[in-house]
Amino acid sequence: MGAVAAALRERGLSVTGSDENIFPPMSTFLESRGVALNNGYRPENIPDNVDIVVIGNAMKRGNPEVEAVLTRKLYYSSLPSVLRRFFLHGRHNLVVTGTHGKTTTTALLTWIMKVAGFDPSYVIGGIPKNLGRGALFNDSKHFVIEGDEYDTAFFDKRSKFIEYLPELLIVNNIEFDHADIFKDLEQVKTSFRHLLRIVPQNGMVLLNGDDPNCVDVAKECFAPILEIGFSENCAQQIRDVAYSSEGSRFTLGDETYELPLIGEFNVRNAAMAVTAARFYGAQLDKIREALASFEGIARRQELRGEVRGVKVIDDFGHHPTAISQTLTALRHRYTGHRIWAIFEPRSNTTRRAVFQQQLPDALKLADGVFISEVARLEQIPEEERLHPEAVVQAIAEAGRPAFYEKDAAHIVDRLIPLLQAKDVVAVFSNGGFDGIHEKILERLRDGGGDD
Repeated sequence: MGAVAAALRERGLSVTGSDENIFPPMSTFLESRGVALNNGYRPENIPDNVDIVVIGNAMKRGNPEVEAVLTRKLYYSSLPSVLRRFFLHGRHNLVVTGTHGKTTTTALLTWIMKVAGFDPSYVIGGIPKNLGRGALFNDSKHFVIEGDEYDTAFFDKRSKFIEYLPELLIVNNIEFDHADIFKDLEQVKTSFRHLLRIVPQNGMVLLNGDDPNCVDVAKECFAPILEIGFSENCAQQIRDVAYSSEGSRFTLGDETYELPLIGEFNVRNAAMAVTAARFYGAQLDKIREALASFEGIARRQELRGEVRGVKVIDDFGHHPTAISQTLTALRHRYTGHRIWAIFEPRSNTTRRAVFQQQLPDALKLADGVFISEVARLEQIPEEERLHPEAVVQAIAEAGRPAFYEKDAAHIVDRLIPLLQAKDVVAVFSNGGFDGIHEKILERLRDGGGDD
């Protein structure tokens, strides 16, 4: 929202906005761009002569400004609709979707296109280290955008990506997620079917050919489809994959590529990005240069620090598949090291019992596990809640040390005496987790842990 507000201001529009808690760096970024900010929601924040009100998908009925917009009968829109109207219309839009890997794949594709000289506009749901920002709006005819399947606004329950006018569409994988808005996997697939129906015949769909759900939703697609994957039935097969502590190497078609990321899922992400860039004519030497120089995404297997031989890794993973893939990748990178997994059930899905059975299977790939109390517990009816104690018990029965602790402070107290040099601590949360990464590092600096 902030990046779009700044881009509209740069186009000469007068832009104001409201938020509950305004703080740097976004507040200073917007102020430097001439966007007036209001802290808190009040009807008088909306100017008398406003042309359009953009309502974020976190806003609900009862919000004072939402009620004022409806009462005054003002023209209002969602953020995805504003993107479509002001930025995506008439461009070559490269839309990256899937339950997992959207942010990394979008960032990889953007970086490849940039190195190859296309200088695309982009919107990415994270901060790529190569780019230093999550969004850029320029006059390029190419626009790379992360396509989220989450709903658009309280008044539009379609997935955001329906608004993104895809010319090239990547469908990385499809699993059940977002239990607060989707009833089951079939509803998720229905949303993807709607998206595939709007890709033009002169466009392209890059599909995970190893995922039956992806193959199923594409049956009614009018655009050309290229299946990418590890299986022999994929037209673009990924072969000869090799991992080292420094990264991955793989062959796609007749070409071999290297990138400093680990894991099968990152190889697939790279294969998708490479194929998309080739569709627009990117040169092979530039693609290889971009992959080799890719620095990753903040909060995706990000090393937050190392003290006394203990590494602390931050990862955004909150779905069992993402957690298991990340732990497998860490095994490749840190061969022979003990890996501890710390998980905060914080997303709208993992706070519920939806993954009660799958979470133990994912987390027990670590050598030891800690789980905290379900975040915002009071918002979930008791019969629908995840039971972390049961997850811990299932992991312990599988022969792994596993502990349930109420919060970050209690986890740190119990973890620190167990740590040894060469241990890797992987923290999985889609929030701040009360600064647990720095808490662990600080305690280690103070002399905690074993040498």
